Amino acid sequence: MKQMTTLVAVAAVVCSATIAQASKITGEYLEARTCDVYTGPCFANAEMELAGKEALMAWKVDKGTWKGVKLDGLGVAVVVNAQGTIGYDGVFPMKLGKVTSVILVDERASKEQHSALVAFAKDSSKEFTKNVVKIAKAPISLKNDHLSGNATFKAGKIAEIKTRGLRKGDCICTNEIVYYQPMTKVKNFSPAYSLKVSYQGDALNNKWTNRHMRSAFLATFRK
Repeated sequence: MKQMTTLVAVAAVVCSATIAQASKITGEYLEARTCDVYTGPCFANAEMELAGKEALMAWKVDKGTWKGVKLDGLGVAVVVNAQGTIGYDGVFPMKLGKVTSVILVDERASKEQHSALVAFAKDSSKEFTKNVVKIAKAPISLKNDHLSGNATFKAGKIAEIKTRGLRKGDCICTNEIVYYQPMTKVKNFSPAYSLKVSYQGDALNNKWTNRHMRSAFLATFRK
């Protein structure tokens, strides 16, 4: 019995160590795009190939390292521009066509942290960072309130997301579902109402500002 107890204790320690090793970095995630993600199939079908060709993904590291570099409190974002609608309904991925992107890195990052944040963003959004046309520094802030659905992201004057929680009045056709999945692997995601989603940079030849859409996801990440 004593031997069995010892084996269980050892197994628990090994398991804990494995989990700790696997989860090297954790934090908050926020995304929004220019089409509804919480919507009815009829609305989604009407938007396909017409809307949702732009998106903004943002991460804020609560704690952890990437490539051996500590990134506590720092943020990074990816702005995406595609030829087709960005979305995956869990069954059929959309045909994106040519995709270009911009990576925005927290201006507080050191040279080593800057490189690590870029590597982290590329690893977290491989499909959308194959053709990065610019990497820029910006003052980055991200705050999620998962209970209320309120979230804010800002990268200086370049990019912004502001959300609130979904309400009863946001249900238009009474057949709404989470039609599109988040653009990257995340945890604890929930859809939210975008009060504003904006990119005003010059690297993508496409500045845009969208308001009042059911187009955002609040989430956390753990890698």
